[in-house]
Amino acid sequence: MSLAKPVHAGPFHGQSVVALAEDLRAGTLTSVQMTQAALDSIERLNPILNAFVHVDAAVALAQAHKADALLAQGTDLGPLHGIPVAIKDNIDTFDHITTYGSAHFAGFRPSRDALCVQRLREAGAVVLGKTLTHEFAYGPTGDRSLHGAARNPWNASCITGGSSAGSAAAVASGMVPLALGTDTGGSIRIPGALCGAVGFKPSFASVPLQGVFPLSASLDHVGPIANHVEDARLLFEVVAGRTCKPSTPDRPLRVGWITSGTFGPVDPALERQVKEAAQRLFGESLHTTAQLEPLVADMKEALLALQRAEAYNVHAKRMQQAPQRFDPEVRERLELSAEVRGWQYVRAQAKQTALKATMARLFEHYDFLVSPSVPITATPIDAREVHVADQTLDVRATVLSYTSAWNLTGLPAISLPAGLLNGMPVGLQVIGASGDDDRLLHLLAQRSPNPQ
Repeated sequence: MSLAKPVHAGPFHGQSVVALAEDLRAGTLTSVQMTQAALDSIERLNPILNAFVHVDAAVALAQAHKADALLAQGTDLGPLHGIPVAIKDNIDTFDHITTYGSAHFAGFRPSRDALCVQRLREAGAVVLGKTLTHEFAYGPTGDRSLHGAARNPWNASCITGGSSAGSAAAVASGMVPLALGTDTGGSIRIPGALCGAVGFKPSFASVPLQGVFPLSASLDHVGPIANHVEDARLLFEVVAGRTCKPSTPDRPLRVGWITSGTFGPVDPALERQVKEAAQRLFGESLHTTAQLEPLVADMKEALLALQRAEAYNVHAKRMQQAPQRFDPEVRERLELSAEVRGWQYVRAQAKQTALKATMARLFEHYDFLVSPSVPITATPIDAREVHVADQTLDVRATVLSYTSAWNLTGLPAISLPAGLLNGMPVGLQVIGASGDDDRLLHLLAQRSPNPQ
């Protein structure tokens, strides 16, 4: 569905990377011009949106000059050659300060790139700068960080969602055409949905995590935020280190619309709008399914135990030695995390294994499952309660409610822009079978209209 322009918009808003790459090779555009346009828009918009936390113009322009020189010499490194890309601040970059959103790492500069960033550089992309992450990626709102709150391009008084907050704001506003994020419970798809961008969480372990600061080892994923599905696919291919192979379906699609309220309350108007978008996308292939309802309690219990135990394991020493350096809200979450017992963690691992098997059986009957990405639109920064269908709910639990199950089960899931509700973006989530990333991306690139 077409979206209007956000209040705070830059030159890459709605731009196709494929089209930019064509212009680059045609000689009507250079990487230096793109990079300078991105830097100019950051200078203008970042004081409002707080999407970027570290940018080095000289370093970025040097990469762009190199990209242009290589093309002039006849060396083409691929579809992302010369394209500016932003990197979430929990992913290591040797040439940019990387704080993980925390005072614990203020001014820290890693000695080497994360493997996914290394692959981007090898593909000729211009690493433009680092984008705001919720502290240690431990929060879905994007307003708890060493660097403050990221702000929504559609309404700067509202959250972006998180934890890939700055990456989503940077792409949705048009400061850059592509960004890299991480997703442990929805951290790519939530801000993608709330800001009006495409956000893709690949299958578990399909993108290497070397050099990515861990939150929860059994749930962490790395993936793209983009304007278009095709652009997300190109970035995914680079960081995954392989080419997606299109598949030819040998039968009609079978798509399951997840029953209303399965994972929690949904704003009724939002649900209607998202379901209409799903019907336009899948037509007669779309049918309501209630088969997930019996699984929800186990999914939530297992995910909570795994995430809490694994997050506390990462931060136990910092919690003992310097708890005051954490944002109070993040510290509170870690204090709760410390309470997970060993037997609860072992039980959660067993449930995770069983739920993965259950989902594999379910996907014998469905090609995709669909739902709203987030059951509400973006809330005001710092708000922690929201009213949905005559209920008062916790904002953090609500924005996570429809995304986190697919981290637990490791399934590929993508959030697509599904228009505006009361002037704010909403997202349609499409979930595929484990390892079915290629089919999901290729089919949706063919079927989904450009979001702009």
